[in-house]
Amino acid sequence: MSSIRRRRPRRRVAVAVTAMAAALALTATACTGEEEAGGDASPGPSEEGSAGDDRLQELLNNLPFEVDVDAWMEGGWADWDSDTWLREVGEFINPIIEGLWDQERMGEAEDPDQSIDDGQIEEDENPPVADDPLADRGVTDPEPAPVDAVAVDTPYTENGAPIGKVFFDSPEGPMVCSGTVVKDPNAPGRSNLVATAGHCVHAGAGGGWYRNLSFVPAYNNNGLSAQEVATAPYEEVAPYGVYWANYVSTTDYWINTGTATGGEGAHGDFAIMSVEPEDPDGLSLEETVGTALDINFDAPAVSGLGEVTLYGFPAADPYDGALMYRCVDDPRRLSIDAEMPVLYWAGCTMTGGASGGPWLRTNEAGESELISVNSIGPLESTWLAGPRLDTEAQEVFDHVSAEMSAG
Repeated sequence: MSSIRRRRPRRRVAVAVTAMAAALALTATACTGEEEAGGDASPGPSEEGSAGDDRLQELLNNLPFEVDVDAWMEGGWADWDSDTWLREVGEFINPIIEGLWDQERMGEAEDPDQSIDDGQIEEDENPPVADDPLADRGVTDPEPAPVDAVAVDTPYTENGAPIGKVFFDSPEGPMVCSGTVVKDPNAPGRSNLVATAGHCVHAGAGGGWYRNLSFVPAYNNNGLSAQEVATAPYEEVAPYGVYWANYVSTTDYWINTGTATGGEGAHGDFAIMSVEPEDPDGLSLEETVGTALDINFDAPAVSGLGEVTLYGFPAADPYDGALMYRCVDDPRRLSIDAEMPVLYWAGCTMTGGASGGPWLRTNEAGESELISVNSIGPLESTWLAGPRLDTEAQEVFDHVSAEMSAG
């Protein structure tokens, strides 16, 4: 099982946490929106400037049309007119709306149905064994057997600190995915980057960037029930607070071909968010949660990967989105587009809400690394698949890292 060790956080957390380092095992998921877009969802704009004000102004200057930020923050973001739905790389705005993601709204968030019919998959009768990842392309192994998801130990600040929930608004209402704090080579030890799935930030071929994108690491730290979460102190639900995306990017492949069903775009279903805290204290996200994960953009062929662990917050039945789960399996290969890097395929019963959660393996140096994120699963929720992170995924990561270091 892949594991990581957590460093003691440098900020005081408002919940009780132990000082010892603990092993972390991760799982895979799919996202979860219920509220009608356009209601009085926003409590109004923040009166204080944020660390991302300059970045926001830079983004506004590059948009193809003028955006009234005050009107946006007062509820204008809920206008999903296709003529003004920003969709290209670089066309992303996400001003902080203080208090928008309160417990009630987080609890209402649902998953976008990112599913595929098993009947669309054609398994190879005699799939070749390959040592070269390029030779894995176009290959589909026999379907993996289901693996029951297991609840991650609490508190998550010790056993899942870099993993959390990604919240966002879509035309269908508030939605939720999973995400992971990852290392930033341009900010060693001070990363503000989060890895998730492309369909958790962008609607793909049918739309543009989602709005009010935020990350809550170690969500529901003590593993309360969904009923208890609704009335628990806010610091137990969001022990490190809410982090708002100030820049996001995903692959051109997802933007141009991604769909909610059928698996189109899944081979490029990867995204990176740069985030800032709603309540800034001068520390980076990595310093706050105490750890971040490396991403391997050149993982071995499936035959040499070994055991992987998938993490996420499944929210569709029989789960309710309150708890973090994980699955452990040896990945197989799944190909929907033979021209693209293969999809990893593993048995896992996690459901919607786990999208964007990390796939971890232990590398040759004995360290835990992220090799994929949860992308798609079948209607029966017996397996999950995620993209092999290759050249285009690394370009997304490098782009966001460079943009933030330059700003």
